[in-house]
Amino acid sequence: MKLIFLLVILFALLCWSSRNWRRSLYVVFVLLVLEGALRKWVLPQASELVYFLKDFILFGAYFKYFFLSKNELRVPVRNDFVKIFFMLSAVWCFFQSFNPSLGSIIVGLFGLRGYLFYVPLMWMATNLFRSEDELYRFIRMHLLLLIPVGILGMAQFVSPSSSPLNVYASGEASTAGFVGLENTRITGTFSYIAGYAVFLIVCFSMLMPVLLRKQSHLWQGLAVIELVLLIANSFMTGSRSVVFANTIFIVGYISLSFLTQASLIVNYIKKFAILAIVSFLAASVWFRSAFDAFAARATSSDSLLERIADGFAVSQFFVYKQLDGYGTGATHQAVNVIRNVLGLPHGELIPVGFESEMGRVALELGPFGFVFWYGLRISLIFSLGYVFFKLRDPFLRQLALSAFLVHLIQISGQLVVNHTFLVYYWFLASFIFLLPHLERVKDYQKHQQFVNFNVSTFDLPYSSKR
Repeated sequence: MKLIFLLVILFALLCWSSRNWRRSLYVVFVLLVLEGALRKWVLPQASELVYFLKDFILFGAYFKYFFLSKNELRVPVRNDFVKIFFMLSAVWCFFQSFNPSLGSIIVGLFGLRGYLFYVPLMWMATNLFRSEDELYRFIRMHLLLLIPVGILGMAQFVSPSSSPLNVYASGEASTAGFVGLENTRITGTFSYIAGYAVFLIVCFSMLMPVLLRKQSHLWQGLAVIELVLLIANSFMTGSRSVVFANTIFIVGYISLSFLTQASLIVNYIKKFAILAIVSFLAASVWFRSAFDAFAARATSSDSLLERIADGFAVSQFFVYKQLDGYGTGATHQAVNVIRNVLGLPHGELIPVGFESEMGRVALELGPFGFVFWYGLRISLIFSLGYVFFKLRDPFLRQLALSAFLVHLIQISGQLVVNHTFLVYYWFLASFIFLLPHLERVKDYQKHQQFVNFNVSTFDLPYSSKR
């Protein structure tokens, strides 16, 4: 009876999400931030179901977009370089999902989720917005979630580890803390620290273009509050990858912007330098304990440079299966849970430890799959860089730069096993096609306004000789 009730709910959810794919995508981005809160505090008994909730919504949206909206006018998607590597990656990942080392095809199909399931977002998001203003409002509203999430993070930081606020999606109390301190590394509304870290990195990349865009005093003030909370929460997570990624991002953002739009960036720096300094000082003074806690952890833990170097070391993983791999999903942290719940046979034991993303991909897909997958990711980086240099509109160009830097900085970061970053990653990848289209729309609108103005200005009175 319980299974039937669950199937009815899932069917109803699929029907609802397939009615309006644009609305479904908006819901997914909200659910992406609130999913952890539902799993930790609202529906802990249905944590696994909530984990897949956005996937069911996306599946319904995919069905509507690709099968029921064929007559809808769509933006042409042309990039042979990306398409070639995508097809190679898709074929190889599907092939590896049948790998006998997995012990079950179900594990392989679950592994495909991390590689391929979210890729259609790149095409759908290209048609999600009809103008630059729509895209700006969407980003602005999504960034607004930083305020309640950031306030929750502050409450988690000052609360003991035994507090109900500091729990993981599994229901266990948060065990990650700072050396010598009682403070807990915060997770916000996310299930674990990794998801919150990605949220902060992506929001920081989107906040920069919004801060530099001309907007009302209200939204500018809210953006400053978001920036202060983001800085403070970044340190409260205790994640050096967040602070390091945002530092590299801001250096790259200013440097590349200065090289291509020097006069514009100089004006922005004159206008916002004091504001940025005040925001950073406010965060460092009001949340001094967070800065001190992060500094203590950063100096007492292992070397960050060594961890970064280890993330790129993959050759040792190829010796175990030679030209083959262990199959898609073999290294995913949720695989053992799936096997236990469904009573699936255990797969072949992987005789080496793994943590880095590149190591996981090397073990799962082997050398050929590794080249195909990272060939796809590198092709996306080059394509975003090309779009950045090609665009002329300041706001759209800065968004392209933000997406380019996120993809570049996170090239060795967790993606396949981080469902939060998967959604953001393929959304940012859509900027390859979306941003040039929005610039063409904006140019067309300006041209129409110019033509209409000239027609109304030089319209001659009626004459019988005309």
